[in-house]
Amino acid sequence: MSASGDRLSHSDIRRLLDEHGLGPTKSLGQHFVGDPNTVERIARLARIGPGDRVVEIGAGLGSLTLALAATGAAVTAIEIDRRLVEVLRETLPSSVRLVHADAMTCDFATVLPGGPWTLVANLPYNVAIPLVIQLLERFPCIERMLVMVQREAGERLAAGPGGKDYGAVSVRVAYFATARLAGKVAPEVFHPRPHVASVLVAIERRGAPAVDPEVASYGDIDQLLRAGFGGRRKMLRRSLAGLVTEEAFACAGVAPSSRAEELDIFAWGKLAGCQRTIVLRDGAGPPQPN
Repeated sequence: MSASGDRLSHSDIRRLLDEHGLGPTKSLGQHFVGDPNTVERIARLARIGPGDRVVEIGAGLGSLTLALAATGAAVTAIEIDRRLVEVLRETLPSSVRLVHADAMTCDFATVLPGGPWTLVANLPYNVAIPLVIQLLERFPCIERMLVMVQREAGERLAAGPGGKDYGAVSVRVAYFATARLAGKVAPEVFHPRPHVASVLVAIERRGAPAVDPEVASYGDIDQLLRAGFGGRRKMLRRSLAGLVTEEAFACAGVAPSSRAEELDIFAWGKLAGCQRTIVLRDGAGPPQPN
């Protein structure tokens, strides 16, 4: 099974695992897609084709990889499990570049030369959020993502201000990109079947960060996010005490009685920028949290 037009069904998945004496590894969050319609749908939603560079993280047994390669895009597939790498050498066409690496420690700037790149992946649930944030923070060569993640994680990545799923993760994503839910994925398409629902999240990197780094750095904003969402139900005047002055609240047009989940990325940027301006004006060191 190596032709790029092949797809892996549930029976194919089970046969490959049996033939190689393998089973899904729980610690790696392995759930293999065994539905051709699902992987073809993901490839369509990714909007890729000849001339595009695509990276897949967690190639597994190659279900999604085959659908991505069939679009004509240049595909680099990354897999952490050496046992599965050996299977992938059999199932994937020679056009796919296969890399044995841990995505959490991989230097994508080296692994992914040139660019731009699109990430399309069924991400292990236990690393999905930290991995997406790390890629946004460190590797601008990845300009678009379409990731399949646990529903709760996807809703956090794409949430807007005011919702129950909106948190520091949502704001960090919004600093670098726009994100939206692009579809649902039923549990029965996986082997083994997970106990949770999955969603697709489409992420598009902004041409420039939502907040001008000259106004407020990502680090300045992140410091406020940690404190603000650390006291989620508290008013900001309490959760940000020692970090943001009353003058900075007034300058930014943010009510001190607001709560963290009410502010979008632009309001967080204004707040951090105003506090930075005040500190520079007064020639004092940065305020310290209580």
